[in-house]
Amino acid sequence: MTMRSRKTGDKIVLDGENLLPESKRNQRRWRMAYTAIYFTRLLGSLSKTALESRTKILRSLSYVALDVRDDTPRENLVSLINVDQRTLADMVKGKNLESLKQLGGVTQVATTILETDVKNGAKEAGVAHRRDVFGANRFKKPPAKSFLSFVVEAFKDMTIIILLVCAIMSLGFGIKQHGLKEGWYDGGSIIVAIILVIAVSSVSNFKQSKQFEKLSDESNNINVQVVRDGRHHHLSIFDVVVGDVVSLKIGDQIPADGMFLNGYSLKVDESSMTGESDHVEVNGKNNPFLLSGTKVTDGFGFMVVTSVGMNTAWGEMMGSICHDLDEQTPLQARLNKLTSSIGKVGLTVAVLVLAVLMIRYFTGNTIDDNGRKEYTGSQTKFSDVLDSVVGIIAAAVTIVVVAIPEGLPLAVTLTLAYSMKRMMKDNAMVRKLSACETMGSATIICTDKTGTLTLNQMKVTEFWLGKETIDDDSLTEIESEVYQLLQEGVALNTTGTVNKSHATLVPEITGSPTEKAILSWALLDLGMNINETKEKCEIIHVETFNSEKKRSGVLMRKNNEKTIHTHWKGAAEMILAMCSNYYVRNGELKSLNEEEKVQLGAIIQSMASKSLRCIAFAHKKVAEDNGQASEKLQESGLSLLGFVGLKDPCRPGVRTAVESCKNAGVNVKMITGDNVHTARAIAIECGILSPEQDMENGAVVEGVQFRNYSPEERMAMIDNIQVMARSSPFDKLLMKFIQFQLTVNVAALAINFVAAISSGKVPLTAVQLLWVNLIMDTLGALALATEQPTNDLMARTPVGRSEPLITKIMWRNLLAQALYQVSILLTLQFKGKAIFGVDEKIKNTLIFNTFVLCQAFNEFNARKLEKKNIFKGIHKNKLFLAIIGVTIILQVIMVELLKKFASTERLNWEQWGACIGIAVLSWPIGCLVKCIPVSSKQLMDPKNI
Repeated sequence: MTMRSRKTGDKIVLDGENLLPESKRNQRRWRMAYTAIYFTRLLGSLSKTALESRTKILRSLSYVALDVRDDTPRENLVSLINVDQRTLADMVKGKNLESLKQLGGVTQVATTILETDVKNGAKEAGVAHRRDVFGANRFKKPPAKSFLSFVVEAFKDMTIIILLVCAIMSLGFGIKQHGLKEGWYDGGSIIVAIILVIAVSSVSNFKQSKQFEKLSDESNNINVQVVRDGRHHHLSIFDVVVGDVVSLKIGDQIPADGMFLNGYSLKVDESSMTGESDHVEVNGKNNPFLLSGTKVTDGFGFMVVTSVGMNTAWGEMMGSICHDLDEQTPLQARLNKLTSSIGKVGLTVAVLVLAVLMIRYFTGNTIDDNGRKEYTGSQTKFSDVLDSVVGIIAAAVTIVVVAIPEGLPLAVTLTLAYSMKRMMKDNAMVRKLSACETMGSATIICTDKTGTLTLNQMKVTEFWLGKETIDDDSLTEIESEVYQLLQEGVALNTTGTVNKSHATLVPEITGSPTEKAILSWALLDLGMNINETKEKCEIIHVETFNSEKKRSGVLMRKNNEKTIHTHWKGAAEMILAMCSNYYVRNGELKSLNEEEKVQLGAIIQSMASKSLRCIAFAHKKVAEDNGQASEKLQESGLSLLGFVGLKDPCRPGVRTAVESCKNAGVNVKMITGDNVHTARAIAIECGILSPEQDMENGAVVEGVQFRNYSPEERMAMIDNIQVMARSSPFDKLLMKFIQFQLTVNVAALAINFVAAISSGKVPLTAVQLLWVNLIMDTLGALALATEQPTNDLMARTPVGRSEPLITKIMWRNLLAQALYQVSILLTLQFKGKAIFGVDEKIKNTLIFNTFVLCQAFNEFNARKLEKKNIFKGIHKNKLFLAIIGVTIILQVIMVELLKKFASTERLNWEQWGACIGIAVLSWPIGCLVKCIPVSSKQLMDPKNI
């Protein structure tokens, strides 16, 4: 056997050998080679023996037959002879009918070239081979950003650049002044801190990028229905291969490029590919081509896949587009604006401090640690002046560092990513990071009914023939003609399928929940043979179900008969309006006058009041016209076959969830395709409507009624509407921890500014402030953000995205804690040496240590903005306790071990006790402040934030 390899676009010849495992193929090749060599040598040996013995040479046959056995089942192999993938792909992308005709049409391409059974689909055994030959249905992603690129981005931050320049200058002058052994501490400490900050930022952003990539894969993974070996399978879009037969219905996304095999009224929205909003009709005559990425808007059908992945039109387009996985949420955008505003304030203060310190230094008003003036005019060395100026500049830069909450945007990114991960664990697909944030601003939830408020597990619970309900005991009493018509209506007028591989196995039913429920009822309760009925009848034309007409119809005739039959199925009140007669149990056909229509309408309404979706069946015989059947389905003069009521139970806990939303000020509105009576009954069952509300007060409207409103009427009515029935998809389209962060910045800015103006020096160094701002704040904010949600959350009203970030309550808590911390820190700044009897370095260490511990203890206050019990439920947040513990441990290390790095001195037990005692006082202060009544309205104009 031979096998020619190829590149994309080349013609290939592949045989069954390619499907065998590598070890088997090698084994078979060795066996064939050994046989050939052995046989050749045998012939040579025989001929030599014959010649040497001079015996008479016997007459032999003119050919040699070798029997090389291959035990591989040939029926499981796919050869895919002469498949030119490029020609197929270009033909479909270019919608080239001429090329298709040359290949013999869609069926010929499917059966001969792709070796696919147009009815039973591809063979499961050949799927792996097809994937090897044609590729997987995946799109090539743009190269992911490397970790180094995030490091480079972090270095571009202006604050980091300024700090880095100051660090290098401090490093140079320090080494020059104190030598290499001692002089690198100040500058080196800042550099280490900068590296640490960049590392934290880069790692966080890099991990976030990876999470987005994973989320992108999840959001693109949709299920499709594929026919293989005659059975319908629900597969991931990534598992579709060339040659697959795919079932398409309204709302489905075309999973790959392919061609139309069969179906009815198939229309596709190609706006994603062409930009044109008009829906394109797909059929076997004029336009059998289907492009991946487009969506089915009407009808149903089957397609054969001709290209997948990067060989499709969508793949080609996606390959030319650069994806940017980074996104900025509204909160991040507003925080960046807030940070920019604070930065401007900090820069102004820094310039003022710089000017004051320069004036104090050059006028001889600053003294060194020995009590001597630092500047004495020409007597001061230039290098000393330069060192002092660099120190002053560093102090000014420290002010800028204090002012800008660098850790805030980083903490928000970490928090949102954490929230997204938690929501995905709860099976809530978050397609955008901003969704985790903006949900807190929602005031109205417009929800679908099926599958959201209900379990999406339809079941037929009632069946009516005329005005009589048929229970399980009387099903066998249905007259045979009515039974046969019902069987035809169910079997032929459906997009669902029944698969039964063995007589003893439970049949597998596929389709929409409604279709599955009706087929199950017909199959299991009525004992109907769905597939046999399909085989005995010929479908002439199908009018598919759509959201406007709420019904579907089929024109059919039995094999070897000329009589044409029309079958309709759909919303009961709409089918009833098309009928002039109705069947009763004994098969009698009765005339349907207006009075009886009212009575049957009352039956439909009573079923709807029990939350049942009511579906009706109707039929009409049509005489064949000159051997040619009209494709127009009759829409009047039909005979009603009966009603079925389908129950979709409400999800457990829905009523409680709706009540919680209402208490939180979030209004829940239901939008459904059911009629007004069913919709109202389910809305009452779910708690969206109260039993006292009726349809006259405007709480329940139909989609067509809503569409007919003027824009002004819609805006006037929208608040009152609670339920929209008989809706179309178009109708559905028509309908934080900042307190803790800013406490740190306000207190630190105040203490450094006052100290710099008064004494010419700052107690908190750049390294210490970087530690507080970027390490402890980020961890602290993350600890607060990972608090488990409680039921108290639903008692808060939604927060609009245009409202200010800082509320009055937040200002009250923030200013109280900041005022307390500033008072304590300034007391330590001016009286700390006298109070504790220590030198300048220990005093500054006390200030730094007290400041950090105050933030750690203030995190407990920030857990509850209004509640006085700040420890409630704290045992449930292990991460919060762990982060607080890690923060305190790191602070001990900073003070006790990293003296050179953090410019600190070791503290004794009494000094540590004083620092902790001061910090603990923030708890009773926070409790007392919360007794001050404050309205929940915002203090600042949104435009100012």
